[in-house]
This record gives sequence, C-alpha cells and structure tokens, in this order.
Amino acid sequence: MPKRSPLYTSLPHSVPTILRAIRLTGKVSIHLLSYISLMPVRLSSLDRRRQILRTASGIFARRGYRGTTTREIAERAGINEALLFRHFPSKEKLYWTLIEELCSARGRRQNISKILEAGGTDMEVFTAIAREMLVRNARDTELTRLLWFTALESHTLSQRFFRTFIAVYYEELAAYIRRRVREGAFRNVDPLLSARGFLGMVVYHFLVQELFGARKFQKFDPEAVAATMAEIWLNGMQSGAAHANLNGANRAIANQAILNGHNGNHARAGKRFNHEN
Repeated sequence: MPKRSPLYTSLPHSVPTILRAIRLTGKVSIHLLSYISLMPVRLSSLDRRRQILRTASGIFARRGYRGTTTREIAERAGINEALLFRHFPSKEKLYWTLIEELCSARGRRQNISKILEAGGTDMEVFTAIAREMLVRNARDTELTRLLWFTALESHTLSQRFFRTFIAVYYEELAAYIRRRVREGAFRNVDPLLSARGFLGMVVYHFLVQELFGARKFQKFDPEAVAATMAEIWLNGMQSGAAHANLNGANRAIANQAILNGHNGNHARAGKRFNHEN
C-alpha cells in the first residue's frame, strides 16, 4: 500500500475535526484552508438531481441526444457516472425527465385549457392562445432545441413527446372548433386540421425568430403577432355574420396591436431586441 505524504497524514479528515482544531488553537493554518477548499461539496439527493438536470440540459441543447454522453454530463457535474445512474438509470430516462420538467414548469397545457374554458369572442380566444404560445416559448429556446434534436435524430422520444404533450393541444382546440362549427360560426372544415393550421402558424413564427435568427433583423411585438395571426386564421374560418364582425370591431384589435408593437421594423444584423418574438 503506498505511503501517504506527511501533508496528507497531518491533515484532519472531517469537518468536525477541523472545527475542533480551530477552537483549540484559535488559528487556521494554510494547510487546513487548502484541505477545506479541496473537500467535495455534499448535496442532498434532490439538489444533486437538480444539478444533474441543469448540467444535462445545456449539453443536450448544444449537442443533441446522440452527441451527448453520460460520462460528459457526469464530468461537467463534478460526479462519476455511477452516481449519475443512481439518479437516472439511463440516458434516455435523463433526457425524458428533462423534457417533462421543462414542460411541466411552464404549465402551458393548463393555461390553454383555462383560455378555452373562460370563453369570450373567437378573436379574444385565439389571440390569447397565440400570445400564450409566443410569450412562453420565447423564454425557453432550450426546450425547443431539445425537441428538434429528438425529431431530427428520429428518436422514439420525439413520438412520445407528441403523444404526451402536443396531441392534447390539438384535441382541445379541435373540440372548441367543432363546437363553433355546430353553432354555425365556423365553416364546415376538419376541426383537427384547422387546429393544427392555427398552432402551426404560431409555432413556425417562433422557430423563424428564435432558431433561425430572424429576430436579429426584424422586431415583432408578441401582442401584435398574436392578434394578426388570430385575424388571418379567423378570416378563413368564420362564415356569414361572424366574418363581417371580424372585419369590423375585431379588426381594430389587430390594428391597435400592430401600431403599439411597431411590427416588422428592420434591425441591423447582430442587434438584439428585448421581449421580441
């Protein structure tokens, strides 16, 4: 067995021992301070789990699922792989937990359900849904990057995400559209495809601005974008008197939002704007 150095054997081996030495001598040696600085920080199980998720999130968002290894995550988190696997049995489990927590933290599903339940005019409902998607998405491009990587890599987690989190948006909005069709307010079109069409407009705008970098060149106010997209979609959906009303009073809502937001202002390349979508 190799001999320990005199410095190692002379140092105390626990925090209580260090504290007792300080109380007895009233002094703190350089050796003690060096030893304390090198001692590993012990985290609670919950804090360690959060630390691993934070570390993994940044690496996954930059390199994707396939380009990231659990060894790298463990090294960045300052732990070994064995400890990582005690918290997350596999890389897939770690990735899915990360997606679940990011989605749950935003509560978007509950917020959209509340908007649909609260009611109001069609313009108010669809503007509120678009606003919810735009404002909350803009605060978290990391989640979007994670999801794009899973889709591009054809990972089964992409399909699982759609079934768990996305399909319910389409179904809830389709139920609202189906009811409005029965009431004669909307044209007789496929409710699910119509829901996909509306949400697709909103999501695509976000992707262009955030992932493809368009926000460096043009500034758009989220409120104006939400109102404009709701109006465009409703112009194609509403029938008869409802369509006429949209072109009247509700048109003023979209116009005011555009004026307030100064939509479409060009920016110099590389210049960023705050609170833009």
